[in-house]
Amino acid sequence: MTLCNSTHETFLQQDVAAILEQIASEVQPLVGKGKVADYIPILAQVPAEQFGMAVATIDGRVYAVGDANQAFSIQSISKVFTLTMALEAVGDALWKRVGREPSGNAFNSLVQLERERGIPRNPFINAGAHVVADVVLSQYPNARERLLSFVRERASNPDIPMDPEVARSEHETGFRNAALANFIRSFGNLVNPVDAVLDFYYHQCALRMSCVDLARGFVYLANRGSCQHSGERVISQERAKRINALMLTCGTYDAAGDFAFHVGLPVKSGVGGGMVAVVPNVLAMAVWSPGLDEKGNSLAGAAALDRFTALTGLSVF
Repeated sequence: MTLCNSTHETFLQQDVAAILEQIASEVQPLVGKGKVADYIPILAQVPAEQFGMAVATIDGRVYAVGDANQAFSIQSISKVFTLTMALEAVGDALWKRVGREPSGNAFNSLVQLERERGIPRNPFINAGAHVVADVVLSQYPNARERLLSFVRERASNPDIPMDPEVARSEHETGFRNAALANFIRSFGNLVNPVDAVLDFYYHQCALRMSCVDLARGFVYLANRGSCQHSGERVISQERAKRINALMLTCGTYDAAGDFAFHVGLPVKSGVGGGMVAVVPNVLAMAVWSPGLDEKGNSLAGAAALDRFTALTGLSVF
């Protein structure tokens, strides 16, 4: 299906609410399956038997099912927001410090950094997110508050918080992240102190948003870089295209090929069980179910996105 204005109109002619209800019913056997992210102790306490899904169209309509208004820790989904901020601040100079290729390894892997001299493969693996966090810290005074303001504006929700307990839990167990950041710093690819970079990174991962928040918050990437509810241009159309491309190729870590094959949309996942997908010129959607597969992606969430594209015919391919 060609993704253009007519695609948007065709989609709205479908019974979107009924489609979401059907998806929730079909994936129910997977809800509660998989494994919550217990290496972050506070996330291990999240009940796995939850599922929510929301769709936000570029003309402002929102559809939701299940636990779509339940806030959760968005974890690595936050990397899309910080990447947007970093690109707006330094532009293509960012790509001198972080690559744009899939890693083929786990999101927290160290194996490529030495061979590639501290240049992470892409901004969505943890190493790449640390470099992006370093850029944001250097370019924005009060970076944590700026990020929070940015996210609240995108989602049109002034009450979105950063969860201090999640940030603390990540800090207390973040030995691999500390190793990654120190290794990158040893090659001169971090400017700010490692502790400052990690503190910002843990707090961005500790953002708490619902599926409705996330779907609304990602509409700017579906809407050619413009915020739907305010009309504000968040990022250029060209950069929105580039971010979507990175989500497609790198957004689900070493499962990106499978997601391109089965879902066919730009997707970004987080180990809190959330996933966000973008249908350019049509919509953004978010799904949440805490049980993860072996790659760290939501088991029921992946199935829900697969069913959505199958039922609606929406795909970038």
